[in-house]
Amino acid sequence: MPTSTEDVIRALYEAPPEGFVAGRAAAIDEAKRAGDKETAKRLAALRKPTVAAWLVNLLALRRPELIDELVELSTALRSAQRSLQGEQLRELSTQRRQVVSALVNAAQKLAVEDDPGLRTVKLPMAEVEATLTAALAEPDIAEQVRSGRLVKAATYAGFGEVPRPRLRLVTADEPDEQEEDDEDEDDEAPPNPFAVAAEPERTARPTALEERKRRAAEKARQERAERRRELKRRLTTARAAEAKTRTRLERAETAEQEAAHAVDEIEEQLAELERQRIVAQAEVSRRKLARRSAERDASAARREVGDVEAALEDLDADEPDQ
Repeated sequence: MPTSTEDVIRALYEAPPEGFVAGRAAAIDEAKRAGDKETAKRLAALRKPTVAAWLVNLLALRRPELIDELVELSTALRSAQRSLQGEQLRELSTQRRQVVSALVNAAQKLAVEDDPGLRTVKLPMAEVEATLTAALAEPDIAEQVRSGRLVKAATYAGFGEVPRPRLRLVTADEPDEQEEDDEDEDDEAPPNPFAVAAEPERTARPTALEERKRRAAEKARQERAERRRELKRRLTTARAAEAKTRTRLERAETAEQEAAHAVDEIEEQLAELERQRIVAQAEVSRRKLARRSAERDASAARREVGDVEAALEDLDADEPDQ
């Protein structure tokens, strides 16, 4: 029995997909009974994997060393592509095809070992191959594959690294352009309109100049105080709005999860109905054969009755009159 949440999640993604919904529901109920709401919420967010994703998960969980080889090969391929090493790239490409083919075969073997009945079932191995090929090209996909919690197959149109945006390293010796602009604006501050007129009066009227400065400082202080009050009002409003939107988001996420679970349950029901339909069709065919056999027996019995009656009539006709 799983002893931790990680063990429960591993067991869910390691088991065949048809039992995922029931297993998840049982795990959620157990977490709720234990009062562990966080774990119940985490389990409820898990999505049912497709058959192809399950096959890849089976490979990642039971043969992780093979996935490690795949990741190492993908790193070598990207390095060869960056350095344009043609011969090495050709060798690695050949190795890539061999590794992917071996992994596909290993995934199919694991599935059959888990359920021998799958030996006669057509499994989506092409999707498994596409996912492993995508993992070779995309590090993010490789990490998803390695996690063993893939929910659907992945594809990649080409082979190679996805172009990345060019980045520029900004050092301490290289000031930010915006800061330079701000400094330029400070250097170009508007001239003081009182400078020329006040200069001759600086000696005669120092008190008036100081009063103007005091009033300007007081006005600036009041403007800052008003600005601070306005920002606090906006902050209170923004926090209230954030709380409401967070509540809406949580409700929307819960509703989405419930809808996804409903879809999974309907898919389970459809699969069960399809199984019942196949069984019912087989039963109809069996009973049709039984009816035809009964019809043949009834016809033969009628012929036998007719033959016996005719024989009796002939026998009666041949007897002499008493």
